[in-house]
Amino acid sequence: MMNILFLTLSQIISDISSRGIYPDLLRKFAKEGHKVFIVCPFERRKKKATCLTANGGVNILGIKTFNLTKSNILEKGIGTILIEYQYQQAIKKYLPDVHFDLVLYSTPPITFNRLIKWIKQKSGAKTYLLLKDIFPQNAVDLGMFSKISPIYWFFRRKEKALYTVSEHIGCMSPANVKYFLNHNLGISRERVEVCPNSIELQTKLEYVYKEAILLKYGLPSNIPLYIYGGNLGKPQGIDFLIEVLKSNSNRSDVFFLIAGNGTAYDKLETWYKNENPSNVLLLSQMTKDDFEQLVSVSDVGLIFLDKRFTIPNYPSRLLSYLENKIPILMATDIHTDIGPIAEENGYGFWVKSGDLDTFNNRLNYLLTNKELVTKMGEKGYQYLCEHYTVDKSYEIIMAHFN
Repeated sequence: MMNILFLTLSQIISDISSRGIYPDLLRKFAKEGHKVFIVCPFERRKKKATCLTANGGVNILGIKTFNLTKSNILEKGIGTILIEYQYQQAIKKYLPDVHFDLVLYSTPPITFNRLIKWIKQKSGAKTYLLLKDIFPQNAVDLGMFSKISPIYWFFRRKEKALYTVSEHIGCMSPANVKYFLNHNLGISRERVEVCPNSIELQTKLEYVYKEAILLKYGLPSNIPLYIYGGNLGKPQGIDFLIEVLKSNSNRSDVFFLIAGNGTAYDKLETWYKNENPSNVLLLSQMTKDDFEQLVSVSDVGLIFLDKRFTIPNYPSRLLSYLENKIPILMATDIHTDIGPIAEENGYGFWVKSGDLDTFNNRLNYLLTNKELVTKMGEKGYQYLCEHYTVDKSYEIIMAHFN
């Protein structure tokens, strides 16, 4: 059995019992008998001091940091620069005698390379990167800065250093692996593999009182419900989402539920308040449990990504839809393989983001084929069970230690 250190910027990881791709995977390691240590931030606004606690058999070192999210650029910048040092000092103080066998970490951030290198030298630990975000290229794709910018080259050096210190790199999909190897020629193929987003399947799903949930949110019970949930920011291509909603706003045979938050939420909210569409409900960010209840009473899940992306994103929101046996209708860039994989395995439809006519054709096809919707939902759940469970991810990672 191993001592495993997980480094993260996740804000929810302090509750190891919560559902999510990281808590689920870490619980799996703990259930298999490994001793898990999590290092995560306590942002300044929470007014919590740095401390080490035990939760569900997992040790959690929460470190007081600056506000890293929903803060001004100055504080976020200072906090990002300092966090690697803060993590190292806290590990020295609170976990001085722990010998780590494996260090797990994800992107973002890409700025932990010195910290990881220090832990490797101190403990002789193996290192495994869960590559969830390819930065700074994603920022270039969205026009935040260019490749000739000093900002780009600063973060690109950080990115390369992180890859160098990582002995194993788990990517979210085959397209991610291909992209990574094509753009990082110094990394050998043997170090890179598919280790997808995954969840712990609920062994006993609670019976959902559909009518009560629909009534709670004022949702119709007699027409199909199409749900989008998650981040509402630049990466999601909110302009096209608004186009979709606008083009279908006079319909009485479909209802759209949008639940989330992010930098583009205000733009969506402004349209929503001005147009007041009768078949759209916009909800701000909610708890994971509340969102899962809404997914459980929905008929189709929606995924949107900005058409400018050249990196193959793979949103984890997919997993909630698959687990609740609903098909997916997605509009993305042409580089991600989330759409082709869904179509090849019969659980979703894909269109290029910006192609409104094709999107609405697919939407109409699902609306008029209820049996197909049910069949696609079942296929999606089966694919989830075969490919996207924490059992599979655990096996992939542990194969390097057998």
